[in-house]
Amino acid sequence: MQISGTSSLCAVILYALALVSQAHAINLDIKDEQSIKDAAATATYGMMVWYHGNETGQIPGAFPDKWWEGSALFYALLNYWHFTGDDTYNDELSVGLEWQSGTNGDYLPNNYSHFLGNDDQMFWGLAAMTAAELKFPDVSDGFSWLSLAQGVFNSQKGRWDTTMCGGGMRWQMFPYQGGGYTMKNAISNGGFFQLAARLARYTENQEYVTWANKVWDWSINSPLVNNQTWLVQDSTEGTDGCINGANIPWSYNYGTYLMGAAYMYNYTGDPQWLEATNGLLNKTLQTFFLKENGYVMEEITCEPQEICNNNEVLFKGLLSTWLSYIALVVPSTYDQIMPKLQASAVAAAQSCTGNNNNTCGVRWYQSKWDGWTGMEEQISVSQVFSANLLPFVQSKAVAPVTSKTGGNSTSDPNAGLDNNNNKKSAPKPITGGDKAGAAIMTVLLVGGWGALMAFALMGSGA
Repeated sequence: MQISGTSSLCAVILYALALVSQAHAINLDIKDEQSIKDAAATATYGMMVWYHGNETGQIPGAFPDKWWEGSALFYALLNYWHFTGDDTYNDELSVGLEWQSGTNGDYLPNNYSHFLGNDDQMFWGLAAMTAAELKFPDVSDGFSWLSLAQGVFNSQKGRWDTTMCGGGMRWQMFPYQGGGYTMKNAISNGGFFQLAARLARYTENQEYVTWANKVWDWSINSPLVNNQTWLVQDSTEGTDGCINGANIPWSYNYGTYLMGAAYMYNYTGDPQWLEATNGLLNKTLQTFFLKENGYVMEEITCEPQEICNNNEVLFKGLLSTWLSYIALVVPSTYDQIMPKLQASAVAAAQSCTGNNNNTCGVRWYQSKWDGWTGMEEQISVSQVFSANLLPFVQSKAVAPVTSKTGGNSTSDPNAGLDNNNNKKSAPKPITGGDKAGAAIMTVLLVGGWGALMAFALMGSGA
């Protein structure tokens, strides 16, 4: 390799850094708390290299071509902070989670709302709900995390559709979005159910209980959820009267209904919700944690054929997080859940050998890097590592809080409604100080990662 001109010094420095930092598989001892924290830090660092919202001229929290994925990234950061205690990324988390909230506090920002689905908005609401449950500090000059979750709920209940199939949430919000507008799918309805259940538990407001029951009852009377076999189908077509379902198994469809049922049982103590929790949990574990894979989590619809898209790569991470919370709010599930999460984390760690910088893969059950590289892979591995800190914090009473057990996020039951007077002005401009701080963080993250990538390219002859 020939080095010339003014770039020579930088190239030599990057090369030297890379030589020092050659990556092996993440050495994870699943029984050691610090080992898991170190693994989570490595995966989360790799995740944040892909985030540019903290850079000069960029928009906090924004992924223009895949807006909802910002919520998955912040979801992972919330869990990373909560379970490890590392606040390295809390500024980016707080700014980004608030910035995308929209002027009405319902996660319908003007730049993106014209093409969003109900599921896109819902995921941001769940991230905000998690911030409230984990006591992530509210910002002083914006919406509270709880009110943002309430804003999403209020916005979505207004789109509950009785013109087809007697109820249910459509997948897409607007008629010009084509077939998605007439489709009623599991993630939109299951996500709305989960959000209502979590708001019910946190606030003890009966309206949320009523809506959780309403969405659940509609779902089990549609093809989406079978409360005998506990099959969860991906979607059903409204123009056909929601008679048939698309039996395409995705882990997050099962997980979102399971999460809602667990929260409803925790709050109400009603045996029907324990039955639903156990039924959905057993079906989820049987479907996505296969014995032949050593009970390592697999997205069975796309991984075997290597056809997962970026959205689908995120699903296992979401399920990992939800399972850890289910084990907290319904402790009787802990012994079923924890061994599966542990097996998955060990295998995921062994997949993180890519590009000489601990890039993680998709097919964890192979226990090696499979050649995949991306932010989504890093997010899911970060989430499964954070989930595996559960055994070390379970005794410290860290179950998601409520307004009566330490929750302090400000409530606004009218959030997101058009007549709500508590609206936020347009986001304030990023200041020079913000840009300077963002630039420093960017140099630290991208510089280190770039050094390792440079070494990888040299080694491959690129």
